[in-house]
Amino acid sequence: MLLSPNSSPQREALTNCTNIASEAIHGFCGLPTPPEHGLVKRPRPSNDGGARPKRLKFTIEESSVEEEDRTDSDESEEDTDLASSMLRKKRTVFHARYALAVSRPGVTCRPLPLPTRSLLRAYVSSHKTDVFTCNSDRTDSFLTPPYACAYTHTAKRGGVPHLAVATEQGTVYVWDTSRREDLGRESKRVDLDIHENGIFDLQWSPDDTSLATCSGDHTTRITDVTTGKVLHLLRGHTSTVKTVVWDPQHASLLSTGGRDGGIHVWDLRIAERNVHGLTSHASVTVIDGAHGEDKRANRGGRKKVAPTARTVTSLVYAEGRSDRLISSGSFDGILRLWDLRQPVLATPAKSQKKRAAQPVVMSAFDPTIIEGARRARGLTSVVAGTGPTSGLLFGLGVDSRVHTYAASTLLPLSQKGTLKHPNMHTNSFWVRLALSPDGRSLLSGSSGTDKGASAFLFDVSQTALAASSILPDSAGVELPGQKGEVGGVDWAQDMLATCSDDGTVRVWRFNPIIRQHCDLERDARWSWTWGVDSL
Repeated sequence: MLLSPNSSPQREALTNCTNIASEAIHGFCGLPTPPEHGLVKRPRPSNDGGARPKRLKFTIEESSVEEEDRTDSDESEEDTDLASSMLRKKRTVFHARYALAVSRPGVTCRPLPLPTRSLLRAYVSSHKTDVFTCNSDRTDSFLTPPYACAYTHTAKRGGVPHLAVATEQGTVYVWDTSRREDLGRESKRVDLDIHENGIFDLQWSPDDTSLATCSGDHTTRITDVTTGKVLHLLRGHTSTVKTVVWDPQHASLLSTGGRDGGIHVWDLRIAERNVHGLTSHASVTVIDGAHGEDKRANRGGRKKVAPTARTVTSLVYAEGRSDRLISSGSFDGILRLWDLRQPVLATPAKSQKKRAAQPVVMSAFDPTIIEGARRARGLTSVVAGTGPTSGLLFGLGVDSRVHTYAASTLLPLSQKGTLKHPNMHTNSFWVRLALSPDGRSLLSGSSGTDKGASAFLFDVSQTALAASSILPDSAGVELPGQKGEVGGVDWAQDMLATCSDDGTVRVWRFNPIIRQHCDLERDARWSWTWGVDSL
């Protein structure tokens, strides 16, 4: 039987039992301690008619209305000073982050970057089991230089690390780069004779069943890795094809760029004709002169010299968009975003016979000339960020720097987002970039010096904070151990591969235990090579 309203127990609905702080210490207010005996009830508040205690306001001296009106730079300086004072008191970084949070209530605390150089230095490579050689088919040479390499999508997710390596002679080697315990056992290798000229780029299909390769013979070919048969022949470029990229959402679509300055989009479902037993395709969309033309000087001759198109060096699909393509060129550090559905056509000049396609978005300025350079420098490779670097683009310039762009606007970030190393030199268009599967580390090749060549690792997990005064240790880590230029690079899970002109491919594995052993043993350098700050 329910109690009548008159007989129901009288108790205030909202009682000031919690959140009453007698003393605020770093913004922490303790709750009332429950009774030790479970049967003892909490005493009811006195109802003697007196005024109830007022709720205390949570106030901190540093938080004021005036502080909210300060600029972002002032807030960054205060955050840095507060974090430094907490660290001087021998408190952990978590205490510092908590202090930053309570000093500015209602504002999201900026993540305090942690040092990661020790993790980048933990990549090691064995001289005995982690070096793979590219044997030459010619009698006049023993080794052939590898131009590019690519791990399968399965390897990036932690599966079997199959690595495809493209060579100067038009051959592709596919290795299983799993760790070898037996020194006498050679790794499994599959040889694919695809082109009769050098292969400058290659990419695995989304399902890892076929390879797309672009070559100096002006063609791009799709090859079945299991059978070694060339399935599709893509013809349309009038010069060397430099880069190829698969559509991330449609396995039958891909795009290429070449030295002729053109961007071609291909649909493998549309066949044109059969050429020597191969299914030939024509491009469905063509963008000529994507990055402009260079006018060559006429040295006293009467005949007019035709201008040459600037090379398209790299292509990247916009995140989540199959109809948007980002390109880089050999002339400057300006990126261009193209709408593949219907490229915008500019009004032709009187001297032009046809209208030229125009990008939807271009970089507002060239980051390769902001540090006093006399002329612009091109970009050799561009990769898109993922995970903590989503929304960013990284471009490797011929000025020996890695420049960071906002993917939505193609706007270069401030100079604090530029990555460089004193020993990194990229004065050729053969050097490439690669981003780790987790999006936290960036791998770059290098042109090399007289002392040899190296690859370089950078931590980019906090690059989005480039406009802030709180930045991680952005200095790179050097991976020595090869001779000649290090061009092709790529990642798998907890390992990476670097290709050098000396005809070798070296695999690096993340192993902190062996890295510590190398520091303790003097003779470790005869068996291992490892990441260092600087040589």
